[in-house]
Order: sequence, then C-alpha cells, then structure tokens
Amino acid sequence: MTKEGLALRTDIGITDKYIAFVGKAPASFRSDKTIDVAGSIVMPSLVNAHTHLAMGLMRNYKDTAPNLMAWLNPIWAIEAKLTDEDILWASRLGVCELLESGCTLFNDMYFSEEQTVQAVNDGGMRASIGLTLMCDLEEAKKRLVDKPKKCRQGVEESGGRVKLAVATHAIYTCPEETYRYAHDWAKEHDVLLHTHLSETKGEVDDCLKAHGVTPLEYLDSIGYFADTKHLLAHCVYLTDKEIERLATLDASVATNPTSNCKLASGIAPLGKMHKKGVRLCLGTDGSSSNNNQNMFEEMHVASLLSSVSTMDITTLPPYQVLEMATKNGAEALGFPEIGTIEPGKEADIIIVDTHKTHLTPLNDPFSALVFAAQASDVDTVFCQGKLVMEHRHILGIDKDKVMEKSNLLWEDIKKR
Repeated sequence: MTKEGLALRTDIGITDKYIAFVGKAPASFRSDKTIDVAGSIVMPSLVNAHTHLAMGLMRNYKDTAPNLMAWLNPIWAIEAKLTDEDILWASRLGVCELLESGCTLFNDMYFSEEQTVQAVNDGGMRASIGLTLMCDLEEAKKRLVDKPKKCRQGVEESGGRVKLAVATHAIYTCPEETYRYAHDWAKEHDVLLHTHLSETKGEVDDCLKAHGVTPLEYLDSIGYFADTKHLLAHCVYLTDKEIERLATLDASVATNPTSNCKLASGIAPLGKMHKKGVRLCLGTDGSSSNNNQNMFEEMHVASLLSSVSTMDITTLPPYQVLEMATKNGAEALGFPEIGTIEPGKEADIIIVDTHKTHLTPLNDPFSALVFAAQASDVDTVFCQGKLVMEHRHILGIDKDKVMEKSNLLWEDIKKR
C-alpha cells in the first residue's frame, strides 16, 4: 500500500522474519505456505503508541466521572489492590484484544512490568515497556535498579520484540528530581522517555501557578529534553510557541482522541502540530478510559476531531492518519524495522477482510480503513514473520481462558 495507490494484484513474500519481496515472486522463491488474499487489504500492522494495558480489568468502571482527576482517584484505589497475577492476566487480555484489532506493537506505562513482558511474549507481539515512575527520587532509584533485572529474561527471550523505556507518569505525580533522574538514566541506557503532558487544562493551570510556565516549558527548563528521545502522551493544551519548540525536539506526540473525549479533557491541536512537522502517532490510552484497544476507532475519531476543530477536512487526510497509526508509531517507539511493507523490513503485516457490507464498494482504500473499517475486519496478523492470529484465531494464548480468568480476578478485586 502506497500513497500513490494500490496494486490491484501483487505478491508479498516472507522469509524468516523479513519481507523478501513485494511484487512478482523471484523464480527462486519457494513457499511453504500460501495465503490467498484476493479481495483483502494487506497493510502494515497498527501501533498503539500510548496505553496502560492492564487497566482492561477496570473497563466500563467509573465511567461517569466528570473529569480526569475525579476518575483517577477511584482508579488509583483499585490499582493499590492489584497483584502480579492480576496484571499478568490483564496484560494477556490486552494482548489478545490488540492482536484482534491488528496491532503488533504497543507502548505501555504500568506497574509489574515483568508480567506484561511475559504476556507480550505469550502472544508473540512487540512492546515498548515503560519502567513506570509515580514516586520520589529514592523510590525511582530503587525501581530503575530492580525492574530492569526482573524484565531482563523476558526481553532477551523476545528476540528484539520487546524494548524497555522509562515512563515518568506526569508532573503532578513525579517531582523535579524524579524527572531529572529518569532523564539521566534514559540517556545513559539510550532508551525512550515516555510521559503524560498537558492532558488537561487543570494540569496546565496548576503548572503555571506552581512554576510560572506551562508543563512543556517546565520540563524543558529542567533539561528533560536534552539529548534524549521522547514520547509525549496527549498534548491537548499546547500554545503555538510550544508547538514550534516541540517540532525542534527528538519527540513524538501520541494523541488519544477517544480517551480525551470521554474524560472531557479536550481536543489536541493535531492540525497545527502536523503542519509544523511534529511527528504524530496514535494511542488508545487504557481500556478504563477508552474503553477498548481499538486502533481503527482511534484513527476514525482522530480524523473527525481534526476536521471539526479546524473546520478544514484537509488538515489530516486519511493517508496521514494511517501513517500516524503505523509508520510514525513504529519510528517513535524505536522500531524502524516495521511500519511499512517493503523488502528488507520485518514482516509485521495484517490482512483486512473487505468482503463486508460496510466496506462495499471499497472506492478509496485509505478512506475505507480510516472511516469505515472495524477491528473485527482484521482476519490475519503476522509479527516478525510469524503468524500470531489466523482467521481471527489467536495462536499463542488461549483467549477463552484469559477472559474467564479476568472475570474471576475482577470479582475478587472488588472484594479486597
């Protein structure tokens, strides 16, 4: 799939974990397995650039909170009860949901990180696992010694599918010293820094009151952006000056349109950021504030909000939205080996079944994928050249068992 158009009929070959060719098969190529994709769209897998995967246990819970903080407080009370077992099974649930929606890479910010790494390996997908900090400096130092050790085996077993990042939660949960230490640790270990930024007007107002500057300006003033790679989640409230500055940083913005709508946080200025050259990618946020991991839904909502907020439907056309959900997300998370379908790239590929009433007639496939396609249209998923879902059947995890266990755990959590 290219911006210029679609080949009506072509072949894609996979050898080991790589895309061997796109187009006519070389005479020397011999296939062990052939999949007929006539009438389907074959495209790069989707990338969920910001989520809290294990929060799926709290799906459809406390949905009437009037704003972010009113929602967070009861959520934090539940999270204080969670065990490693809870997070392992909740992460498996999230992995199944992501695979079913055509996503092979996600960027996580949560606790019991080693449990999520295990779930990722169970499903055979990819992840950027944030070593999550919501604490003072001394606790941050302990976590950044302890957690990499606990995750090491799973990272090694992943064969490059799992990378660690540092996830400082937000300026209202982490003091300046924690941000400075996280920056230095990330720089030393050459890993991504991941944080929430300017998600609500209240966050911005509080920062102005406490520091006299906006959240982005505050982090900039303490050296947080120096010589490091960043993923900034939300960025709903940015001034024109901040957008100009953001465009000069080694930073990507993960917009979370559905979550921001649900919690009445606001609409991120995607059109302005895109125009200034800020790398934009897409995330779902956690399933308790979304309430799902459906990246097709995020593409749809992001495009609609961009159009209605600017009153210009050309600010973020479908092809750019697809790039946000694939190539941009992969590059933002440090996985440039995926995100496009071209020889030499690793084969993270999905097959979308277009034999559906809502995709007939197909007309423009880019518009169809952004405005009409559903997660349930994803038929088959490859990650690193291996089948991880075939004809809607997840191969590495027993989905029914995961759902049953998740329900049992949630009932127990409510009684704790």
